[in-house]
Amino acid sequence: MQATKVHVHLFYGADPRFYRAGENIGCLYGYHHAESPELTLTYSRDEPENKFVRLARRGLKAVLGFDFIHTWRNREEILDSDVVWTHTEHEHLSAALLLLLKGRARGNPMLLAQSVWLVDKWAGFGALRKWVYKKLLARADVLTTHASENAQMARGYFKREVEQVFYGINPHDFPLQEPTSWQPHTPVRIAAIGNDRDRDWVSLAQAFRQNPAYEVRIATRRRVSKALHASNVKIAPAFGLKAARELYDWADVIVVPLRPNSHVSGITVVLEAVALGKPVIVSDVGSLRDYFGPEHVFYVPPHDVPALQRTLASIVADPALALQRAQAASRHFATRDYTTRQFALQHVRITQDFMRTPRTDTPLRSSETTLHAELGQVTPQRRTN
Repeated sequence: MQATKVHVHLFYGADPRFYRAGENIGCLYGYHHAESPELTLTYSRDEPENKFVRLARRGLKAVLGFDFIHTWRNREEILDSDVVWTHTEHEHLSAALLLLLKGRARGNPMLLAQSVWLVDKWAGFGALRKWVYKKLLARADVLTTHASENAQMARGYFKREVEQVFYGINPHDFPLQEPTSWQPHTPVRIAAIGNDRDRDWVSLAQAFRQNPAYEVRIATRRRVSKALHASNVKIAPAFGLKAARELYDWADVIVVPLRPNSHVSGITVVLEAVALGKPVIVSDVGSLRDYFGPEHVFYVPPHDVPALQRTLASIVADPALALQRAQAASRHFATRDYTTRQFALQHVRITQDFMRTPRTDTPLRSSETTLHAELGQVTPQRRTN
């Protein structure tokens, strides 16, 4: 029997042939860990384009909310696969449109649709966009997300089962290092990293600006008001792994300030900081407690500047407490295996479960009932179209 062919459809710029070329890291997000005699993987490829084509592609993506030109360029691999994995709604909505247009004639691969920001944005969409997206989501066979709150909201919006997949980071980039000691510098070094739209840089800057007891470095590519800069608050982009690691190494404490959200905004930075043995202060939003409890990291209410100030002061006054939390977080990380490998293996399990078991709890697409009936009768081997 042939192996099941999985196509991993990622955003333009994540082509494994070019992403961090020469470092042999495999696929971004670690999907390559799913490769086995039973599953073979292909990945979306980036087609070279000049600035005019790039502008047109990005313009259409802005209008639609997904990159259909990039998907269309990869249509042959998508349509020739048994399973399509996507990382965000920008990919799965686009893949769903392609499959609705072309899929039935080519075997109709299973679509695993993983969403990140979609549910948080849903209430702000107009009626037409919601209608179109629901039609596309109906083509997805499995819906996943990274947070329990996000999953619960999605169930309410889409009347579908949604499975939580726990995110993970590359242990080669951020090897797990349980700390053995902790003592802050003078002034205390605070680092914050992130490009997510839900970072709350205002509260962080207000908490510590013009206070000589603290030195703050914020690394983000998002535009930040010049009013937040201060003699002790430096804001600049940090490009690349080397710059990020240098900032983590410099810092005494990592702060992840967040606006309310449901999609575990900041989880990448929390995982990286924990792996490197740093105490973490994080806003208590977005189902981050799915990953770490208050015995692992220091939670503060969102937008609460005094709470942020008090929490950092308590850490500085009690280094033993800071070390205890960081060590507990490190051990919890190891137990839960928050790595890219485990992230990929969750996708394998979900795929195999789907292909082995008929889904009676999720409404079937009327045009796809034949596919589901077929999948319910086979083991996870590649289907013959």
